[in-house]
Amino acid sequence: MAELYPKTPIPLDHSDSYTLLIAVLLSAQCTDKRVNLITPALFARASSPQAMVRLSVEEINGIVRPCGLAPRKAESIWKLSHILMTEHDGKVPASFEALEALPGVGHKTASVVMAQAFGVPAFPVDTHILRLAQRWKLSPQGGTVQRVERDLKKLFPVDEWNKLHLRIIFFGREFCSARGCDGHTCEICAQLNGPAKTPKHVAKRIR
Repeated sequence: MAELYPKTPIPLDHSDSYTLLIAVLLSAQCTDKRVNLITPALFARASSPQAMVRLSVEEINGIVRPCGLAPRKAESIWKLSHILMTEHDGKVPASFEALEALPGVGHKTASVVMAQAFGVPAFPVDTHILRLAQRWKLSPQGGTVQRVERDLKKLFPVDEWNKLHLRIIFFGREFCSARGCDGHTCEICAQLNGPAKTPKHVAKRIR
């Protein structure tokens, strides 16, 4: 994976820790591609907590509506921005505990921000990584997100976590998607589950 993806750009467009936090929050049950289509309009209006609290929840909702779960996300964005202003001097805190205390911010979102904004080792587990870790037998089938995160952290060196979680996502999207790989198609699944049935164009890309 390191050879396939030597660079690991963050899929969500952002300019700082605050815009990354908002983009990751919006990405819940929404594709990164759609989020990247929506955030330019939002960040043109408000790219800081100070500017965001000057908007109403209804205004935020109107912009982020295509993301899905928009009313809840809009309320969370306004509330967390207000908390950043009143409790954190307008800055995104570099702490799992403080991040997870913010409205709409769960452990996965906090992990992405800690890893990508502050360089703290973390292994965010999204739907792609949950599926692939179990498909690749790195964690038991049916396990929780928490179990998958613990198993992956045990398997891989700490200094690889921040890049590896992105590389797994990139590989899953390109070669081992939920519908595009039947457990034998991609190179990893083929090695795990029997003779490779890798299409020529995929095999060429892998090599």
